[in-house]
Amino acid sequence: MSNAAPVAAPTVVARAQQASKYYGRGDTAVWALAEVDVDIEGGRYTAVMGPSGSGKSTLMHCLAGLDTLSSGRILIGDTDLSTLSDKELTLLRRERIGFIFQAYNLIPTLTAEENITLPTTLGGKAADRAWFDRVVGTVGLGDRLKHRPSELSGGQQQRVAVARALAQRPDIIFADEPTGNLDSRASTEILGFMRSAVDDVGQTIVMVTHEPSAAAYADRVLFLADGRIVDQMEGPTEGKVLDQLKSLGG
Repeated sequence: MSNAAPVAAPTVVARAQQASKYYGRGDTAVWALAEVDVDIEGGRYTAVMGPSGSGKSTLMHCLAGLDTLSSGRILIGDTDLSTLSDKELTLLRRERIGFIFQAYNLIPTLTAEENITLPTTLGGKAADRAWFDRVVGTVGLGDRLKHRPSELSGGQQQRVAVARALAQRPDIIFADEPTGNLDSRASTEILGFMRSAVDDVGQTIVMVTHEPSAAAYADRVLFLADGRIVDQMEGPTEGKVLDQLKSLGG
């Protein structure tokens, strides 16, 4: 008889249940998502892939509370997003969700440090300096904090965006093509920082990408086609992801 302690079930940070998004009605309806069920486990890095029009960005936007479903529901932790008012949803996104976009979305008149602490400032809270220093160290920005975005390279600007998402200690971070505007060297750096955020800090990341090399940094890849999750892969490699995308026509 084994005396080993039972392994705790992973925490589900976000969940889609019968999530559907469609435009139009009847025979002319266009389905962006079709009854998707998926759990996003905490402390893991999930990539979402699929051909153009597969629904991958729609799924991420609905999970993040940036778009609404036609039917079904999205939960962040135990909170059903459909039950929230616009004000409550805004507050949830500010306090519990981090975002990394392809276009960086930095405020040009603020320094890197001010951009990183902006969500905390907007929430009327003081920054946790020890946590801030750890995040800045993780993304290697210690010597760029007083620079404005125009004084930073594209890769450095995206590092600021990654740090901003991490600094508020959200339940989950959503990254939409975060390396789409970067060269290969900067892309590798950003993906490495995000991987470190999961491994070293315990962050949960969901990333939409069309790049097999980026998906290879994830723990799991979800493949979408025609608004449905058609497959998933644990422990992805660039070659395996590329083969799967070819089979989907991506």
